[in-house]
Amino acid sequence: MPNYIRARVSGGTFFFTVTLADRSSNLLIERVDDLRASFALAQRDMPFQCDAMVVLPDHLHAVWTLPDGDDDFSTRWKRIEAGFYKSVGIKAPPSKSQASSGEVGIWQRRFWEHCIRDDKDYENHMRYCAWNPVKHGYVETPEAWQFSSVHRDAKKGNVWWT
Repeated sequence: MPNYIRARVSGGTFFFTVTLADRSSNLLIERVDDLRASFALAQRDMPFQCDAMVVLPDHLHAVWTLPDGDDDFSTRWKRIEAGFYKSVGIKAPPSKSQASSGEVGIWQRRFWEHCIRDDKDYENHMRYCAWNPVKHGYVETPEAWQFSSVHRDAKKGNVWWT
């Protein structure tokens, strides 16, 4: 079971929303293989457990558990974002605030992060990831959305989102 915490400390479990600057874009699902490769490289270099993830056209949600002694989810997201940006080759100029912090222009300046507090909070955010494509009207069931960790979990016999 994940180590639930109330502040940004080592070994915590977190829910994230990461969004493209262009909310009308389909780039994340059009180039999902590039996103997966960037994600895998960041995870290889700075290991963490991805408990759940769903990729939608213009944003994604994820639940991560960091290793004990580690609280650096920001560097992981920067690596994922930068790797994806480089692989897709879109030359979107960064805003002034993005440029000052080394961020790239296709992503919104900040991501949303929430520290998971307890089992119920964990369950709610895991379920949120699974059902988000349904909420947005892309599919009628979580299993029908191909860009989701529900398929990984189903292969393991873990169908927790029903």
